[in-house]
Amino acid sequence: MIITKSEPFTAQEVERLAEQFEVYIKTVIDIEQKICVAGMDRHFEGEQMLLRQSSRQSDLWGGGIDLETKGIDFSSFINIRPRDGNTRNEIQSEQTKKIYQELTEYFFKEIL
Repeated sequence: MIITKSEPFTAQEVERLAEQFEVYIKTVIDIEQKICVAGMDRHFEGEQMLLRQSSRQSDLWGGGIDLETKGIDFSSFINIRPRDGNTRNEIQSEQTKKIYQELTEYFFKEIL
């Protein structure tokens, strides 16, 4: 199940999002508009949804949450964008990583 929100996910929504991988929820966050897409099989699916909703590519970052450790992951193939200064899967900018983490904690405050 894929859910797009600009407010925190409820406990019931988190349960539904976890159905895809059981111990991991993939996320794509528009760090400028503060919108999160979660629960997709591949990050590019969430990326495409946000691009269709007028997000800018440079504002979209992918990662996820390990539901067992409650750790936030900052890796996704959609993050490989040399023109935006990111040459790896992992978010390289400390500022962007900080914003992504804060937004993930906001969207998933029910479990983090």
